[in-house]
Amino acid sequence: MDVSKAVDQRISTRAFLPDALPESEIRDWLEQARRAPSGGNTQPWRTIIVSGAAKDAVIGMAAPVLAANPKGQPTDRPIYPKDLWEPHESRRRKVGEMMYEALGIPREDRAARVGWFANNFRFFGAPVAAFIIIDERMGHGQWGHTGMYLQTLALLAEERGWGTCMQECWGMLRPALKEHFKLSDTEMVWCAMAVGKPDKEHPVNTLRAERAPLDEIAELHGF
Repeated sequence: MDVSKAVDQRISTRAFLPDALPESEIRDWLEQARRAPSGGNTQPWRTIIVSGAAKDAVIGMAAPVLAANPKGQPTDRPIYPKDLWEPHESRRRKVGEMMYEALGIPREDRAARVGWFANNFRFFGAPVAAFIIIDERMGHGQWGHTGMYLQTLALLAEERGWGTCMQECWGMLRPALKEHFKLSDTEMVWCAMAVGKPDKEHPVNTLRAERAPLDEIAELHGF
């Protein structure tokens, strides 16, 4: 598979087969991803992989925290800026509506929508989850570099026939995750990534999110 194909066919996979991914393959995947770029070669990321009982423990930890506060724990790094502006807010809302349409869940069925959202915190049934760790002292640039690492993981997974879903929603539980993983005083979880073989028969995996037209997001000068 070439890079162009991997980029084009990658989606946020939200339904997975139960098939386990062997530790040897996960190690090889992470080994390849070490070549992800970073400014000054700082490599500001760390990765925690959970599967089996370790994954179940994270799910079990999250459930009572979210039951006590469905909006998650306080954070100074929210997933989206407050009062997200246009056109970004419309894009965010549109992909959500496309997902619920694929699932056949109407807007008025709030209970079903909330129930589906809860699947985020079960990794959508994926056998493996990766937690991306960054030091809180890092600047905006290093967060960008860590994003390049995340994309590298996703494209390498695509090459292997795996699906991924990048899950910033786990940022709602940063204090609890910090304690669960016994991170250092300055470390934090940025996000998670669900990883596994995609269930290609599930309707949610038919969703192909729209992208803004090129003229809306790019300018070319001097040509």
